[in-house]
Parts: sequence; structure tokens; C-alpha cells
Amino acid sequence: MARTARSGRGTVGRRTVAAVVAAGICLGLAGGTARADTAGAALTGGAHAGAGGAAPVVTRAGLDPALVAGAGAELGFDEQEAENAVTDGTVIGPDRNAYTLPAEASGRRAVTLEPGQYVEFTLPSAANAITVRYSIPDAPGGGGITAPLDVTAGARGRTPAVKKTLTLTSRYSWLYNQYPFSNDPGAGLLHDDWWITECGCVPAATSPAPVIARPFRPSHFYDEQRLALGRTYRAGDTVRLTVPVRTGAVATTVDVLDSQLVAPPRIVPVAANVLAFGADPTGRRDSAAALDRAIAFARRAHLTVYVPPGTYQVNRHIVVDDVTIEGAGNWYTVFRGRQITLDTPADDGSVHTGVGFYGRPASEGGSRNVRLSGFTIEGDVRERIDTDQVNGVGGALSDSVIEGLHVHHTKVGMWFDGPMANLRITGNVITDQIADGLNFHTGVVDSVVRNNFVRNSGDDALALWSEKSANARNTVDHNTVQSPVLANGIAVYGGADTTVSHNLVADPVREGSALHVGSRFGSEPFTGHLRITGNTTVRAGTYELNWNIGLGALWFYALERDIDADVRVTGDTYLDSTYNAVMLVADWPVKDLYAINGVHFKDIRVDGTGTSVVSARAAGSASFENVDARNVGAVGINNCGAFNFPATGSEFALDDLGGNDGGGTTGPWFGAWQLPNTLTCDDRPPVVAPPAPSTW
Repeated sequence: MARTARSGRGTVGRRTVAAVVAAGICLGLAGGTARADTAGAALTGGAHAGAGGAAPVVTRAGLDPALVAGAGAELGFDEQEAENAVTDGTVIGPDRNAYTLPAEASGRRAVTLEPGQYVEFTLPSAANAITVRYSIPDAPGGGGITAPLDVTAGARGRTPAVKKTLTLTSRYSWLYNQYPFSNDPGAGLLHDDWWITECGCVPAATSPAPVIARPFRPSHFYDEQRLALGRTYRAGDTVRLTVPVRTGAVATTVDVLDSQLVAPPRIVPVAANVLAFGADPTGRRDSAAALDRAIAFARRAHLTVYVPPGTYQVNRHIVVDDVTIEGAGNWYTVFRGRQITLDTPADDGSVHTGVGFYGRPASEGGSRNVRLSGFTIEGDVRERIDTDQVNGVGGALSDSVIEGLHVHHTKVGMWFDGPMANLRITGNVITDQIADGLNFHTGVVDSVVRNNFVRNSGDDALALWSEKSANARNTVDHNTVQSPVLANGIAVYGGADTTVSHNLVADPVREGSALHVGSRFGSEPFTGHLRITGNTTVRAGTYELNWNIGLGALWFYALERDIDADVRVTGDTYLDSTYNAVMLVADWPVKDLYAINGVHFKDIRVDGTGTSVVSARAAGSASFENVDARNVGAVGINNCGAFNFPATGSEFALDDLGGNDGGGTTGPWFGAWQLPNTLTCDDRPPVVAPPAPSTW
């Protein structure tokens, strides 16, 4: 979780204060400790790499869609993993070790193409647009490069109906080093006074000084681009991606192709059309002032602001209040901006500005009755500076709606500073962020985040952070999160009466996991209830470098206070967890001060854990009812409690409410001999890779 105004991510136990435009205007017209895994083995039918002419393999989070049914967003595109397509390239992975290309890939595998090689996808349904997730190398000194990727589409075996070239870039990827990270692969440690795993030491306090390899901790390898194909292709037609043999071509890793049938552009005939106020749809001239004029007129005339298809240059915030701004659809209407260095820092500490739609600050009363719909925000953020307000959407927005946006290459996709109430965020795509995907920060209440897709965030993908003032009565429902490079898929930091339901979270990479409940970062206490219901996690649980342990797919962390609200985890499914399915942990310096009490688990399914089902590393208690587990790699309950090892047993007690079945390599996972608080502590158990998930 990144603080937009002043924040950062340091070690687990501490908080340091610290998109590419759619190609074509009209789609229908011109235009080490982790383990290797078994991802993909559970797919039903279809092709594997190199299998010519095979049927398409459509996945969700790299799995057979049947395994994750009922969870996640439905936004109308088909996901195909490159490793399941036809290719003469090299399949890389699987691998879950951070700082590697496979670890950050969807499904933990991808395909690397050398010049002259291709990967070919068969469309599973009609499509006129694609999104390609890829990685190309950084420049030797950092800052990125560009490289071509040829795209051909048409019926198999016939002359392609379309051939286009994507200009790929690595200018928005490849970060290095410790928080807040660097674009320089050759830089020395940013914090040589921090303990690091690589030497098991504090480098500045170690003699002789350790030799630290450079580049240090490379990450954030992937980016994605959208391409309008110019016509509609039928199911069974093919899309081939080829690295050409020509100047500028480089080895290119292709992760995923998403294909979709995009509807024609929306037209709003009775509206304040921005073209009438001087906006430039070619992007050559700055359109910010024209937008301001259109908004002012629309408010007086009680009209919608309509933004027709085009690319509009906007290099600063557009302040919105009591207005609807509607584009033609996020494949047609694009706001693109450059990051601008301010002459003097702003009052909030920002040293840059850039394209973004902002409500008024809460200190000025915030904004109300705002609706943002149907456009892309394409930023230009290449480094993480947490004082910068360079987010796609921000400020305080009450009684408002954000729907159908595509937010790309900003710092945080959407960051809201309350107090504020009744915001609805639905049907958005947020990708390739330097920090969070979305954050409700400080006193956000009665709001909903539903049916959104977030991929490749640089910090928590979806976060609810109750700093200074508690968030309350918020719902995070039916969202899909894939490959958060740092931290968690969905994180709740304090607050009251929160619901996290029916989300799909896959492939977190480091220093976090899929679902997180934490009393940390100065958050207010958990009060009332917390409902974690019907979520599905896939290949979750990362290796925490600062602790040298693996985290659970769902993890509770008591750092600054007890977690003792009415917490109920019901109906979740944890698939192919790298380590344990559930972890409850307190930081070592406070392990005898804070506890995690009274968490209730019911109707849970666990299919595959590298270690245990439950890892208890704190004092406290939990109850379990109808928790079924299979393919468990270690003792079902790894109970260390608060690590005091009293003769009376662990400080963490488990209550059996019945129906807890299944197990793995050591027998029943919830054996009577482990209850209520038998010490079974293995501080760092070996990891046993389970088979791939299958139908229950």
C-alpha cells in the first residue's frame, strides 16, 4: 500500500513515510525458497506449447474457469496464456521465486521469443481487439527501450487479413533495489543500514562489507498494450505475435493475450461536447483548458460532458464536482498525459503533476455527484515518489460513480482521501501501476468496489486503509486481481463492518499475499464485523524476505494492536497455495503484547498447500467448521503460538466445530491430537509442491 501524499513500503514490520493508448480510433473501421509449481496441469483439453492447430485454451487466472467459477470480475474478455498456445519459442517457468520473469507472469509461466519466433493464439470467440502482456529488456543503464512486435490476424492457413506492428516499450517497467526503488540497474543499496536477506546482515554494519550483486532485486518486468484489429474476427481465427528479424527487435516474453469484442463507440448527442470547447482529439494540443470550459458549461446547463473518440493531451489534474464526464468507451476515448516537473513543490509535497481526474480535497468539503465513465487515463509515471499526486483518479468523491475506465501507467490507479461516502467503483480495468491499484484512505464509508480487474500493481492492488479515521461499511466484491508485484491482492487495514466477497486473486509475487488483514500502518482498530466470504485465491503466498518465512494465501498480522473484531471467513477457496493457506502472525517485538482472537472459519476448501493449512505464529484463537483440505504438504496445523513454548501448550487455541476433513502427507489436517493447542511448531518447514488443483 502506497501512501499517495506521503508514504512508502519498508519492511513487513514497518511503514516508512515515505497505458498505452488504444491503437486506432474506431475498432470496426480503420485502424529459492519458493517452489516450482504445476500451473496449467489442471486445464481441461486444449493445446500445449508447440501443438499445432490445437483448440484455444481459455483460462481465468491461469486455470480452467470451472475451478474459479463464481469469483472475480466479468468484463467480457477471454484470457489465453502464451504457454498454452502454438509457439516455436521457449516456455519459461514455472517459478515462484521473486525477481524472476516467470514469478511475475500470470500462471507463473510465459513464452520467450527470439527474433523470427512466434506464438499463435486461436480466438475462442469473435473479437476485434486484443491486449498483449509482455516483457522486453531494460536499457543497459536503465530507462527502457522500444522494440517491434508484429501482429497478424486472420483465418488459419490463409493470407492474414490484418498485419500490424506494436511498438513495445520497457520505459514503464524494470524497477530495482529497495523501497522506494530505482530505475538505475547499477545503483548501490538505497538503504545500506537495512537488514537484507541476501547477506543475512546490515551491510553498513558488517565488516568486511558484503558484495551485493547488481542489479539488486530487479522487478516489475511486465507491461501491456492494447490493439484494435480494425475488423471483427470469428471464433477459430488466429492471432500470431512474431518478433521480427529486423533492426530493433529483441527477445520478447509474451505472457497473456486477452481478446474481446468491443462494442461500437457510445454517442451522447445532447451533451456538452468537448470539441465545441476547443479540445483536440488528435492529441497534438493540450486539451485541459477545453475540458475545464466544458465542465463549467455542463454544470450551468445541467448537461453531461461528452468526450468523443480521440486521444486528448492532458498534463495536469482535471478537478471534478457535480458533473458527469462520459467518453465513447475506454477503447475509443483516451486522456494521455506527460508527467510534468513542478517549478516548486505543491502544498501536498508533490514535485510532479500529470493527467488525473480529482475531486476536491476533503479539507475543502470534497466533491459530490460525480460520474466518470467510458474512457482511458494513460499516464507517464516511471518512478515511485510517494509525495506525488500523479494518480488516475483522486481526491474525495461522495455520492459518485466511476465505471468503465481503463487506467494505465499512473502511480496509483485510484486513491481517495476521506472523509467521504457512497462511492461506487465498477467495471474498471487498472493495470501497470507503480504503486497501488486502488486505495480507500481515511474515513471512506458506505462505498463499493465491484467487478474491477487489476493486474501488475506495484503495491496492494485493492486496499482499505483506516489511517487517522476509520473506514466503515465498505464492500469489495467480485473483483479480479492478478500478479501484484509487491504486497497484497486485497488488504484491509482496520475499520468497521467491512465485506470482502467473491474476489479472485492470483499470483502475488513478494512481501504480501492474496488476502490480508493487518493492524499496521497506523490504522484504526478493527471494530464491528469483518466478512471474508466466497473468495478464491490461486498460487498465493509469497516468501517474506525480512522474516525468511512463507506467508499464507490469507494472512492476519497483529503489529500495532490486537485483532479482535467479529471476523468470519466463510466459503473461501484456496488453490495451490505456495506455503500455507491461512497464517495468523504477530511481529516478534510485540508477540507478547498483541493477539488475534476469535476468528471463525467455515465452509472452506483448501486444494494444495506447500506446507500447512494453518500456520499460527501469534497468541489468540480461532474456530473451524467444515474446512475441507487435500494435498496438504506438511502437518495440517503448524502451531508455534507466541514462541514462548509453555508447558501448557501453544498460546494459540483452535476450536473444532465439526466437519473438518481431509489432509495430506501427514494424515488428517485437523487431527484431534493437535487440539486445542498442541505445539507442532516447525519454524520453516520444507515445501512440498502439491498437484495442480482439480474439480472438487
